[in-house]
Formats: sequence, structure tokens, C-alpha cells
Amino acid sequence: MIDVLYFAWVRERIGLPREKVETEAKTVADLVEELKAREPRYEAAFADISALRVALDQDLAEFDAPLEGVREVAFFPPMTGG
Repeated sequence: MIDVLYFAWVRERIGLPREKVETEAKTVADLVEELKAREPRYEAAFADISALRVALDQDLAEFDAPLEGVREVAFFPPMTGG
């Protein structure tokens, strides 16, 4: 079981700030595909993963990163500053 957190417009599209997910996914990309297959709201949130960033156990990661041993996955848009 993995805790999945959603921030900013990702949370708005999915309608949840977080959820526990039972998954067989090996990578973040696999998890995204599983989520997209759930419902249209997930498909909308993950339609363009180039517009998203991911953190695994609060460390920035890539979408090809393995999920083995990961307890928390967070999805969020890129941060801008200025």
C-alpha cells in the first residue's frame, strides 16, 4: 500500500488531497497508468505528465523511478519562483 498525495491543480482534477493505493506498479510511470485507468478524472489529471513533477518519500524523482520500498508518492506541478 502506497500513500499517494496530489497537490495544486492535480488535486483539483482528481478531487482528493491523498489516498492509499494498492498497486502492482514497478515504476512511477506504471502507477500513473494504473491511476489513469481508474476514472476519467485521473485521466485528465495525468494527461500530460511532462507538466508534472513527482517526489518519492519527499525526494524529487523521475517517472521511470522504481517504487520498491516507497511509502509515499506525491504529484505536483513544477514550482516557479520570482
